[in-house]
Amino acid sequence: MGKSVAKQTKYKGEVLLEEFPEKFGENFEKNKTELNNIKELHLSKTTRNILAGYIVREAKKKKANELK
Repeated sequence: MGKSVAKQTKYKGEVLLEEFPEKFGENFEKNKTELNNIKELHLSKTTRNILAGYIVREAKKKKANELK
């Protein structure tokens, strides 16, 4: 089984996807650099990586739902 994601991380990811849909997508490395560029977040390396991975999963789910 995989690890679960904290509610606060999920909330941040959902807010970021709603506010900046053009910045985030299915590319983990691009999401990581975009999160680094947003200085207001003050994320640790671990939290940034978890958040970037969560955004990738959510972007893939959104794309799959649009194709249906």
